[in-house]
Amino acid sequence: MRRYLLKRMVHLIFVLIIVSVVIFAMIHLAPGDPLIVLLGERATTEQIEIMRRAYGLDKPLYVQYLIFMKNTLEGNFGLSIRHGVSAGSLIFERLPVTLELVVASLIIAVPLSIITGVIAALRQNSWWDYFASLFSLFGLSIPSFWIGIMLILLLGVFLEWFPVMGRPEWSLWEAAGRCLQGEWRPLGIFLHHLFLPGLTNALWMVGLVTRLTRTSMLEVLNEDYVRTARGKGLREFWVISKHALKNAMIPVITVIAIQFGSVLSGAVITETVFSWPGMGRLMVDSVYNRDYPVVQAGVIICAFLFAVVNLIVDFLYTLLDPRIKY
Repeated sequence: MRRYLLKRMVHLIFVLIIVSVVIFAMIHLAPGDPLIVLLGERATTEQIEIMRRAYGLDKPLYVQYLIFMKNTLEGNFGLSIRHGVSAGSLIFERLPVTLELVVASLIIAVPLSIITGVIAALRQNSWWDYFASLFSLFGLSIPSFWIGIMLILLLGVFLEWFPVMGRPEWSLWEAAGRCLQGEWRPLGIFLHHLFLPGLTNALWMVGLVTRLTRTSMLEVLNEDYVRTARGKGLREFWVISKHALKNAMIPVITVIAIQFGSVLSGAVITETVFSWPGMGRLMVDSVYNRDYPVVQAGVIICAFLFAVVNLIVDFLYTLLDPRIKY
């Protein structure tokens, strides 16, 4: 196990280096000058050159990359061109806000899709199976921004059930802390604001995981060990939960881990639609403003989170299938 963990950490370092090279090259090859965006078109050549030297943009690209890597190792990721503060501080300030949205999306998507997929497999060719297939197709086909706009119009504007924009001043973690003091209202208000963006970001994943769960369950239900368990007289609940579902979850968990990156990237669109002040919205604004350090920092952190989630999933395999050892 220790050897495997060390091997994965080495792989993670190589992945982050490759990601850093790719994002550095792409953002510097993109058209546009961040200093012109910052200073405006009326800025003089002298003003632009002064700022270029101040931010180190006058140095050769390989020197800029080495400086970027040095700043990354220090954890500050360099100075934001637009905001004039550490890019790392901007990202880490917005990251918990995005993680609130990602966690809400996973809490909605994973139980809903697994339950729907299992019932569809157990009731194959029934109306529930057809409904699950149609629901999966809907989730996979419709763009998330369109779903968000429709939810805003229907549940926010027409029915007035949910707020359509923004986020409370306090965080989800602060609201949860107040619950320990007996104050439940802040958490209720926060979840009320979080529901629509969380649902919007979750529906695509619901469609994919529902379809995969159904397919995986149908394959497992035809295995010999499931028929043997039924032949021994085990209750259907235990046959499904202990034998069938546990083995069917291995490919499902793999896809959920892979889709963590999609949920994280989907938060960019969702945060823009719902004016959710997270890292995704900061990244969009930084791309528009050619704020190199912030974009680079955001991509590096997303790649790191994705790699860590996949490492955790590898260890979950050993809990689901004792035959898997590292």
